Amino acid sequence: PMTKRVPASMRTREALSSLIEGRLSSPDGRSELVQLATRLILEEALEAEARDALGRDYYERGAEEGQGYRNGHRTGRLKTAEGAIEFSAPQIAGRADPFRSDIREHAKGRTEALEELAVEMLARGLSVRDIEDAFRADDGQLLLSRTAVSDLGEQLWRDCQDFANRDLSEHEIVYLFVDGIAERIRPGQRREPVMAAWGFTATGGRVLLHLMAGSKEDAETVSSFFQDMRARGLGDPLLVVSDGAPGVIKAIETCFPRSARQRCLAHRMRNLAAKVPEDVWPEVKARIQAVYQAPSRAIARDLAKGVVADYEKDLSSAIICFQDDFEACIAHLRMPVTHRRAIRTTNLLERLFVEERRRLKIIPNAWGERPVLKLMFGAMTRAAERWRSIRFSDFERRQIAEVRKDLDAEYHASDTTSPASQQALSVNRISSKSRT
Repeated sequence: PMTKRVPASMRTREALSSLIEGRLSSPDGRSELVQLATRLILEEALEAEARDALGRDYYERGAEEGQGYRNGHRTGRLKTAEGAIEFSAPQIAGRADPFRSDIREHAKGRTEALEELAVEMLARGLSVRDIEDAFRADDGQLLLSRTAVSDLGEQLWRDCQDFANRDLSEHEIVYLFVDGIAERIRPGQRREPVMAAWGFTATGGRVLLHLMAGSKEDAETVSSFFQDMRARGLGDPLLVVSDGAPGVIKAIETCFPRSARQRCLAHRMRNLAAKVPEDVWPEVKARIQAVYQAPSRAIARDLAKGVVADYEKDLSSAIICFQDDFEACIAHLRMPVTHRRAIRTTNLLERLFVEERRRLKIIPNAWGERPVLKLMFGAMTRAAERWRSIRFSDFERRQIAEVRKDLDAEYHASDTTSPASQQALSVNRISSKSRT
């Protein structure tokens, strides 16, 4: 069949793209982003090695006598820290001396380098030197020709660029999440936010949209982060969920003026707990949770008045915190009741990172941009496992349509001459032009 004549790396690349875009349905595959990327690099390197040995590309004819020919693939297994990776290695027959792959032998002791290459490919592209270092023998000999290294680097760079520049208009994002996880990317320096954006689509699927390492959470940087997605076709989500960083909030209001904004309740509850004595906190917590989980915003506002009246005198700083940005804390109550638990917090990713940090404490000198990005991608795929329960029935779609009408009416009723609104309109015009 024709499918067997397609290079194995092409099938791996398609699986990787499907995983990144949330289209891969295999339960095992969703947790193997780094594994797939590692397999892709290894398969492309093996195919480049075969091309060097034969002197011609995959579909080219004209073999010289004794030079050999391609004879299918053989499955191999590579043990890595992420688990065993299966890959396909091209076989060569018809040679006077049997073909032996130096790269297969070399890869057995270089799995960490290959995994780092995989993360580098996914996050920011590769230099030729990166690839040469990964495929250089102990004696310094380069296992691939410089032409093959250059070709591989260009392909991996294209893969990275495809991810970073891919069209997002095919994803109708209903709920958009943005969070900055502070990590020590560079040894000896302060933690820096790794910005991530992901969302739920109108069919209940989840998709990783954007990732930026070493970013700041000021309004200008986050606006640029959003505008990049806008320019690639991201529409107006129904709801944007974030923490309380002022720069992030300002960027959301500027770039998504037609969307509701939800304040992450996990962050807010932690802030409140720090302002309330431990012996009183269980009672206060129950009262506040009743507000945030009320059947409607109107009921939440009424319950909030009772909380303020009962605790304003003794817990003034906590009540100030409770009242701050209150409407954003209850924005999720506009949405279908079956979705509310999943959309009121950005904490999915953060909880996973706590476990990763615990594991890395026992590994010396583990931090660096590549390992952190590797953790980020791994955490994103594990987070996807927690998002499977969200459903969109016809009833919920009708609810969402009504919320959209209300938000549009509120947007048109607002003062569109404000600087923020004018900037948002400009961003949207630019995005529309780039899509056309």
